[in-house]
Amino acid sequence: MNQFVKIAVGFLPMLGAALSTGAVENDMVQFDIRVNKPGADIAPTMYGLFFEDINYAADGGLYAEMIKNRSFEFPDRLMGWRSFGKVSVMDDGPFERNPHYVRLISPGHSDKRTGLDNEGFFGIAFMQDSTYRFSIWARQVSDKPSRLLVELIEPDADGESQVCGSVKIKVSSKEWKKYTAILKPDRTVAKGGRLRIFLDSPEGVDVEHVSLFPTNTWRGHENGLRADLATLLAETKPGVFRFPGGCIVEGTDLATRYQWKNTVGPVENRPLNENRWHYTFPRRFYPDYYQSNGLGFYEYFLLSEEMGAAPLPVISVGLACQYQNRNPEAHVPVDSLQPYIQDALDLIEFANGDTTTVWGALRAEMGHPAPFGLKYLAVGNEQWGPEYVERLTKFVDALRSAHPEIEIVGSSGPQSEGEQFDYLWPEMKRLKVDLVDEHFYRPEDWFLSQGARYDSYDRKGPKVFAGEYACHGKGYKRNHFNAALCEAAFMTGLERNADIVRMATYAPLFAHVEGWQWRPDMIWFDNLRSVPTASYYVQQLYGTYKGARVLPLSMDGKPVAGAADQHGLFASAALDESGHYIIKVANTSSEPREVKFNFVGMKKKASLSDVRIIYLRAADKRAENTLDHPDAVKPYETSAKISGHDFSAVVQPESFAVYIVR
Repeated sequence: MNQFVKIAVGFLPMLGAALSTGAVENDMVQFDIRVNKPGADIAPTMYGLFFEDINYAADGGLYAEMIKNRSFEFPDRLMGWRSFGKVSVMDDGPFERNPHYVRLISPGHSDKRTGLDNEGFFGIAFMQDSTYRFSIWARQVSDKPSRLLVELIEPDADGESQVCGSVKIKVSSKEWKKYTAILKPDRTVAKGGRLRIFLDSPEGVDVEHVSLFPTNTWRGHENGLRADLATLLAETKPGVFRFPGGCIVEGTDLATRYQWKNTVGPVENRPLNENRWHYTFPRRFYPDYYQSNGLGFYEYFLLSEEMGAAPLPVISVGLACQYQNRNPEAHVPVDSLQPYIQDALDLIEFANGDTTTVWGALRAEMGHPAPFGLKYLAVGNEQWGPEYVERLTKFVDALRSAHPEIEIVGSSGPQSEGEQFDYLWPEMKRLKVDLVDEHFYRPEDWFLSQGARYDSYDRKGPKVFAGEYACHGKGYKRNHFNAALCEAAFMTGLERNADIVRMATYAPLFAHVEGWQWRPDMIWFDNLRSVPTASYYVQQLYGTYKGARVLPLSMDGKPVAGAADQHGLFASAALDESGHYIIKVANTSSEPREVKFNFVGMKKKASLSDVRIIYLRAADKRAENTLDHPDAVKPYETSAKISGHDFSAVVQPESFAVYIVR
């Protein structure tokens, strides 16, 4: 799916970053691009994605499972379900780490019914004539087979259930077996649908792990991902994929921290985990927000591979969320870290180990005998203080000894500057971690003041990973265009400093329109639709047109980083592997600006030939894409012939443009 829409050159003066056809009201400025003095390599990992299960990003989102509490393991065993007739919850099921199941017994009267129905995640939605794979683990209770009637239903305004698709399943064994069937609804239900299961025989039945997936998942995987959401991720051309968090790595307490070993192996036997976001914000309270772990580390690694992104797992350093745990006793004592360190070592074995190893064999058994090629490991999320450093030291020593090939990512804490930031950076240098993870959720003026942030960083220390960032509009934390423009301007400084900045990922990634706790977010969705935001398009443009080497770009001998005398302009330049020049320009001012692009160092007989221009602009700075109005902000593209060693263009006010020059 090509997100870039071509338009005629004649429309350019109205819309974007036009080639210059006449004078504008302000003076022309000149950008000098030194094509004969390429600078640092731009890392393949430079722009990527960060996934955290917040805002129903996993269950109810990217993970395509449509049934809530499918294994009856929520603390309230039937949360998400409505039961009727003779239904009882049992706890001696076939899966050790998910022992609960439900027994359905005949109510003893022909006009009574026993069964269950499930509400899904904010209702169950389905498309007419699409197909859905229903599966269930079941066994007969008596010596005779039993039957189940499975229906997709839509309750109407009068409370009457309209059956949209159904199938019968014969349960013919006293041993636990998996049964599957395909449902094909005869209508589209966008909201409020349910899955209903009737006991359809006098004989009872035990049921466990009730599941419903669209057959159209990303790459056709059965335990798969929503195709539309995964496709949007892949279309950003990510170089790195950080997972699974974020604060869920830490947990509200150690018991609820994310443990990767609970997310691999047969999906039916992956234990439930409490999601720390379900009660973090009382104003956005979701007491039914749990992690099924169906989207686990194997699936994360596989998605990374299929998108062409380097996997970057984050593991617990033995500290529970420090915001929520001020008592030192809430954390793992330094002398008791060995199980956590072993988890890190075992993770590397799971990702890269030979199939003769314990964890490499499990990876192969799950369907991937070849190593995943893990190169990076983040230890801790955004911890701080001496308590973080002393624990990180233990991990660094163990990892350097056992796996010197793995690059270690440390943290500079939760803030972009300040006491903890100033304390942690020298400590990260002392420990010689490979990258330092910086986080900044800041308002527009912060982003516009940080164009030169990395120009003065120490080139001899660890590299920078801008692991979580997003522009938060003051009093208006929405995905409006101006926030995206500020991000685009800031990112020119990341690219210009590619020798020190090696990775950058926007956050958070996903949000369900009915289940969000945090905004802004890069992609919004409901149960059938999804919409890229203006920030998504900025990330996509940077990822698609990354370039291979930095080209020095200056205005009056200085980097174009939003300085007071630079008219609100930010810019960077790169050379791609095909020899094309890629120039990114953000004009954050309210005035158009005519820019002469002067290519310094070209051979005398050489000449430019053409330029493609892709630009992002909105009539209203507060414009934002929504599910009902998805095209308020999106890129447009045009092209033109040029010649010589320079060309001029009018950079429209409050716009971001990418020039691909040959």
